[in-house]
Amino acid sequence: MKKILLFGTMGLAAVLSAFVTTKSPDPVTVTLSSPTSTWTLDKPHTNVKFSVSHLVISDVEGTFKSFEGSMESSKDDFSDAKISFTAEVGSISTDNDMRDNHLKSDDFFNAAKYPQIKFVSSSFTPLGDNKYKLQGNLTIRDMTRQITFDVKYGGTVTAMGGTHVGFKATSKIDRFDYNLKWNKATETGNMVVGKEVEITINVDFKKS
Repeated sequence: MKKILLFGTMGLAAVLSAFVTTKSPDPVTVTLSSPTSTWTLDKPHTNVKFSVSHLVISDVEGTFKSFEGSMESSKDDFSDAKISFTAEVGSISTDNDMRDNHLKSDDFFNAAKYPQIKFVSSSFTPLGDNKYKLQGNLTIRDMTRQITFDVKYGGTVTAMGGTHVGFKATSKIDRFDYNLKWNKATETGNMVVGKEVEITINVDFKKS
C-alpha cells in the first residue's frame, strides 16, 4: 500500500510539473548605434577670414587661401561632432605683398618654422535656435590654447551631387597669447596693429 501511494504521488507530481510554466529570461535590449558620417570641406564654398585694427581708426582684413578640414558625427543634430581644421600660413593674403611677407616672418607667424595653424574640437554643443558653441584647441606657432567659437547652423541640403551642411563660426583671440607680439607705437602712443583679432569661418561640409 505504501508503495502504491508513493508511486501515485510521484506520478501526480510528474503530471503537475508538465503544466508548470517556466519563466523566460528577460529579453536583452540591443541598442544599435547610428553609423558615423564623415564630412569634408567643399572648398569653393568655404572661407577663412580675419580682421585686426590698424592705427586704431580702421580694420585690415585678410584670408587664408589654403586649408583643410573634416567633421565626423553620428547624430542628426551634430552634437557629437568631432571637427578638425588646418590653415596654411604661407597662403595668408591681405592684398598687400609687403604686409603678407611681414606676417609670414618671425615678427608674426614664422611660416617657415610653423607652417600650419591647427584647430581640434573638444565639444560642439547645441544651444537652440540653430546656434552652437564650438570649443577646442587652437595652435598658432608653438602655442596651443582653448578657444570658443559662436556657431550658426545654416542648414542641410542635398544638391550639387551630394549632401551639404553649412556653418558660420566666429571668435576673437588676443594675438599676444600666441606669440604674435610684433608691435609699434604711433606718435600718439596707440598700437599700429591691434591685439584683438576677429576670426570668421564660413564652412560648407560635404558628406563623403
